[in-house]
Amino acid sequence: MFQSTLLKRTMMLVVVSLLASALIATIAFIVAGSSATLTSEVDNALAQDAKYKKILTANPDYFEDVDFRLFFFNTTYVSGHDYYLISHNGNILNSTGLENRNLSIRDITTLYPILNDLPYDEFDGMEYAIIDPISYDLDEMVIVTRTNIVLNGNDYYLYSFSYLNANNDLIVKYLNILLLSTLMAAAAMLVPAYAFVSRMVLPLQEINEVAMEYGKGNFSIRADESHKGEIGELGQSFNFLADRLSKSISDLTAERNQLQDIFDVISDGIVVVDAKAVPVTTNKAIHSLFERAEKNNMFTERLQLIPFDDVWKDFEECIATGETKTRRIDNRDYAYQSTIIPKFDSTDNNTIIGATGFFRDIFEEQKNERFRQDYVANISHELRTPLQTLRGLIEPLSDGMVKKEEDRQRYYQIILNETMRLSRLIDDMLELSKLQSRTLAFKTFPFNLNNLISNIEIRFKPIMKEAGIKFSVQNNYGELPTVVGNPDRVEQVLVILLDNAKKYTPSGKTITISTDYIEAEKKVYVSVADTGLGIHEYDIGHIFDRFFKADRARGKKGSGLGLSIAKELLSYMGETITVNSKYEEGSTFTFTLTKAEVPDVWD
Repeated sequence: MFQSTLLKRTMMLVVVSLLASALIATIAFIVAGSSATLTSEVDNALAQDAKYKKILTANPDYFEDVDFRLFFFNTTYVSGHDYYLISHNGNILNSTGLENRNLSIRDITTLYPILNDLPYDEFDGMEYAIIDPISYDLDEMVIVTRTNIVLNGNDYYLYSFSYLNANNDLIVKYLNILLLSTLMAAAAMLVPAYAFVSRMVLPLQEINEVAMEYGKGNFSIRADESHKGEIGELGQSFNFLADRLSKSISDLTAERNQLQDIFDVISDGIVVVDAKAVPVTTNKAIHSLFERAEKNNMFTERLQLIPFDDVWKDFEECIATGETKTRRIDNRDYAYQSTIIPKFDSTDNNTIIGATGFFRDIFEEQKNERFRQDYVANISHELRTPLQTLRGLIEPLSDGMVKKEEDRQRYYQIILNETMRLSRLIDDMLELSKLQSRTLAFKTFPFNLNNLISNIEIRFKPIMKEAGIKFSVQNNYGELPTVVGNPDRVEQVLVILLDNAKKYTPSGKTITISTDYIEAEKKVYVSVADTGLGIHEYDIGHIFDRFFKADRARGKKGSGLGLSIAKELLSYMGETITVNSKYEEGSTFTFTLTKAEVPDVWD
């Protein structure tokens, strides 16, 4: 394209130049030729008429002869002149025959009335005038000459009329020769011009292709520096430019990649906006930071990035005022901290060109802080109750206020029970802490779950009967396969679930252990279901938290650690536990156990 365009334009310039020179030469030739031709025709016409004048002057009796006059007027038309013999008072005595006249009747009719008024000049004893066709409305330029003739003693004028044609055949012939020679010269010039321009354009095309490759990012290609003159210097300049650009881009790419790596590693979300608060740069963290936030009214691209209108208002105010904006966004399911700082122009510290926002998910921090506070409060509460009870019993014993031995023994028994309760609470706390930190180790191996559930059934039937609760075991699959786990810890989980169910199930209600096996999942499902009080919808999400007690107002005893321990035990064995409950209708806790690859039970 480069070669074609430059070559076409250069060749067009050559052709236009040749045509322009031919046009100028033609115009000059026409002007000069017309003037020379006009002068030549005037001279010829005057010379022709001067010859006739000399003959008539030398032989005045010629016109006395009527036959000679007729012969003269009938033959002189071949000279291209029309002759008229007119008296001084304007009467025409003789003239060139109508059929032989060179001038048109219209022009003769126009000239006849003004013959005496024409501006005549003198030439060799004759008067002549050149008539402009525009001034006198003639077809062409006319030359008029007149000579005094005395005939039969009377004065006459012999008038000669002829057209002066500046564009005669001679001019046309010379003009054709000029144009033909110009065209031949132009054709002859095109061949060497094309060869010269092609030779000049080819290296330029090569440099253009090199420049196109540079534009595509390929700086390995080099221009040819072997050409002489400016083209070779241009190639050297391009190669020098490529070396510098290649090094600069390589350095910038390495620096950008390094900054991008740092940018993406940062756990906080980062958004850079321009002066119109339109996002221009983000890091990876920002795209997953707001997953827990509500996704409402996300009609714009920026709300899809940060789904809070208040944050985008902070961006706009920061850009408008240059002040740093901070905000905390709190919700039950999420919490975020935002800090937005203005971005100034590097060349003008007073011009704000955008802003940078830093966003941090503080939900876990707040959750951990609330958990820490609740944990401390719960521990304090759980420890305070037995300690206050112990103090209330020990103080009267210490002061000697309890006189009867029977009362003292009853106090001692209560003190022992509270001490054991305090010991169990501490043991549970230590066990849960070890489970969560994975410092409590126990082995898992194949065991018979059927025997374990049978033993649990035998153990809890009298307990449930004493509480007036209907207790049963329901196997939906039949003989369960061997499972992998720790039987003591599985039994501990079942005891926790049954104790928890008994605690919240009134007399006359039911508690059921049900089992099932799904072959496709290789999982055994064990459920403990009751028809007791159930769990509130807003409590069910916290049921496995430490020290959490559903329906505290009912005053049920317990540390609130049992379900947390059960969940951690199952998690340690790679299993899960879920809860399904409806308030005042009952709850169902279900946990899984994995089928053993080897059916043999280990001792």
